[in-house]
Formats: sequence, structure tokens, C-alpha cells
Amino acid sequence: MLFRSRYTAGMALRICLALFGSALAVSPFEGQEFYLNPANQAEYDGSIATSSGTTKANLQLMREVPSAYWIDVKAKIQGTGTGSLQGILTDAAAKSPPELVVLIFYDLPNRDCDAAASNGEICCAANADGTCNYDTVNDCADGINEYKTTYVDPFVSVVASFAGMPMVIIVEPDSLPNLATNSGHPHCGNTATQNAYKQGIKYALDELTSKTDASIYFDAAHGGWLGWSDNLEKFVGLVKELNFPVTGMRGFATNVANYQPVGTMCPWEPDAAYRNGYCLNGKNQGDACCADPCDLEGQWNQANNEMNYVQALSNASQEILGWSPQFVIDTSRNGVADMRSTCQNWCNPRNAGAGYASTSSTASPLVDAYFWLKTPGESDGCTQILPSGEDCPRFDSMCGSADSIGSQSSEPRSPEAGAWFDYQVKQLALNAQMGEAPFPPTSGPTSVPVTTQQPEECPGGSLNACIGTCPTSPDTVFQICVQECAKRCTSTQILV
Repeated sequence: MLFRSRYTAGMALRICLALFGSALAVSPFEGQEFYLNPANQAEYDGSIATSSGTTKANLQLMREVPSAYWIDVKAKIQGTGTGSLQGILTDAAAKSPPELVVLIFYDLPNRDCDAAASNGEICCAANADGTCNYDTVNDCADGINEYKTTYVDPFVSVVASFAGMPMVIIVEPDSLPNLATNSGHPHCGNTATQNAYKQGIKYALDELTSKTDASIYFDAAHGGWLGWSDNLEKFVGLVKELNFPVTGMRGFATNVANYQPVGTMCPWEPDAAYRNGYCLNGKNQGDACCADPCDLEGQWNQANNEMNYVQALSNASQEILGWSPQFVIDTSRNGVADMRSTCQNWCNPRNAGAGYASTSSTASPLVDAYFWLKTPGESDGCTQILPSGEDCPRFDSMCGSADSIGSQSSEPRSPEAGAWFDYQVKQLALNAQMGEAPFPPTSGPTSVPVTTQQPEECPGGSLNACIGTCPTSPDTVFQICVQECAKRCTSTQILV
């Protein structure tokens, strides 16, 4: 068998899938009708009524694109309308056939510790007005118990009652990434927050994977946050330290509620642990996969786009966890790649555009779907003064950045996180790049087919025989193949 010298992780995975017929070839998004929530659709109607031309035409298209629904408060768990978890699942189950529902699971104690725009309702210690006091040091026992008994348990109970329903759940955006990189921030480094996140997330994942048949993806931020190799190693190291039930999880979600471009995947040419050097130090700048609107490569960050980030996170997960995760990339608002003066400005940036419409047709077998994990038009956070003229109780200074809508006198003020932002959604529509499948291919050959043949329990009948079937070059392919043999032929993980 002949191999080219440069391989992406996606190409290596395709080869191993062809050898083993792995069940990973079956995405929970593949072949499903995606549920379109009437509650999300209704948000568009007022903006459509006051639009014209390209903006109106694109808003009408966006209204018909399925997006995830955020269960970000306890009050959204039970109910009969499609503003609740129970109501959404009831409505989707009534379709023929039942439609795939995508949900965001999001209500940790001391939520959003490095920001303020999305601070939650469950606290480790509360101020007099009910908001969370992130400075109080305690073990967060009461907050963790409240999270388990009034959010996780009811959520899991509702989901379990819809056994067999196609369902995807994205768990706790920004949580573990904050612990991995922002422990120096006193609100994230506080013992209370550390306990809340570590114990709360572990409990939630254990419950979701053991008591429901939903496909579970854990949030992994985005390449502009965790793409540096040291950040990546810290994040995956925490997943290992906390003993996440990865065998029951589908994978990771990236770019949730953010604006990083999808891009194309580069050949994998590591120059350090978990770091692809293909675009670094000025190399291969003529290759489209090295396009870098955020100037991350100049900061030695390999993840100039989400496809390159996915590849790096996949390789790190295989090495550290012995696990090959699948991915979902949020494409709701990343249709424009270069609209910010700095990509650290995440709050309602002006001149953004909606990205690829939700689809299971992606550019890599590592990626199960491009999906709108945040409904375009729902605000990231408020300006210091709300549209009503009142002070915003959850103002985050990032929502007053030079790139944020509302920071210029000619612009309207921004509403609180999650509220409909008419001015923003019209910009997202005007600049939309929703695309059509198939999407651009990854770099390198893509001719190796993925087989759906059911695999042997242990190819060759023994670990040594299985490893003997693995191609020995290049090393990336060999490592993935040996890891697959180890999983199929022995309970002991082999490191190579």
C-alpha cells in the first residue's frame, strides 16, 4: 500500500475506518430531519417584516435553518410549549419520523466565571440581589447539590422519557476551557468555582451517558482559545483527570456561540507535541488552509481555523485519552472571517455574517456536522446601558469593545445575552454566507472510502495479529490503527 508523506488526521482516520468499519462512521446527524423550533422561527418574524432586499431574502432563508435550543435556566426544562425541553421533545417526537433535536445543556453553578454577560442562576454564594458572588470561598456544596437535583436530574429524567428519539446534547459551553486557561482569574480559580465545575460537569456527563441514549458532545471552546499546544494539553489533561465517560460520549463541540472561521484542514506536520507546524514560522502561506484572519499563526497558534483546531484536538485526545472524538462546529455566525480588529472581541461584533446552514455534509470524517448552535440574532451580551435606558445588570466590558455593536454613537444599544437583537440579525443576514453542500475538501487526497461493513470483534483474533494488519507508515496512521486494535482486542490501552 502506498502512502503520501503528508497526512491529515482526517485522512488517517478514514484509512482506519476503511480497515475496521468503525461505528464512528455513523454520525447522529446523518440521514436525519433536523427539528425546526417554532420558538426560534418566531424570533425572525419581526425582523423580516421591517427588512427589504438581500437582508429580507436571507432572513427568510435563515428562519428555515434548524438551530440548537439553549436550556439555560431550570424553568425551561418542563413545560408544554416549544420554549421548554419537554415541549420541544414532545413536538419533535410527533413528527413522522421523529426529528433530530439539538440542545445546549447550560446551567453550572458560578457559570461563565471569566465573563459577566451569561452569569447564571445557580450560585456557590449569592449576593443580596440573588446574583452570584464569585469572590466568596467555599466548597460550593449547596450550589452543586442544587445543580444536581434541580437542573441535571430533571433534565435527564425528561430526556430519558423520550428513549429512541434522535437527540444531540452539547454540554456546558466555556466551562472546562475556563478551568484550563483562566484559573488565574480569581472568579475561575476560586475553590468554589473549581469544585462546582469539576464535580458538576462530571455528574452531568455520567448521568447523561448512563441514563439517556442522546449523543453527547462536550464543549471545547475554539481554536482561538485552546489552539495553542499548551492550552490544548491542559484542556485534554483535565478531561483525563476528571475521568469523563468518554466511551459513552460522541465527541466535542467547537466554536459554540463564537465567530472563528471553518477554513480547510492542513496536512499534519507536527513540530512539537500536539502542534501542527505546517503554517507556522511563515511556512506554506500560499496554501488556503493557512489563511489566518486572526493572526494566530504569528502567535504560534496552529488553530487558525476550526478544521485545523479539530485535527489538533483529535490527535491530542488520541494520545492523552486513547479516544477518537467526533466533532460538531458551530457555523451560525462565522460567515465573515475578518470583520474584527482583534479576534478576542467576541461580543456582538459588527459586520459579521451567518455561516454554513446546518448540515451533516462536512469537509472531514472527523466532523459530524456544521450546525447553528446559537440562533443568529440572539445577543451575546448587553451594552452598559440597555435599549430601555436602564443599566445592564450583567454588563461585560467585552460588550463595549471597539468591534462591538453599540460602541458607536450611531448604533443601537445591545440587549442582554439571549435576547433578540434586530440590528445584529440584519447585519448577519446581509453578510450571510450560508453555502451549499458539498463543502470544500480538506488538503490532500480524499479517495479512501468509509465502509459501513460491521467489524470483527478483534481483527485477526488477537492483539498481535490485529497490529500486524496496520500500515507502518506514516506514523500517524500506524498510531491510530494500533489504538483501534487495542480497544478491540484488549482492555489495556497501548501507547505507541
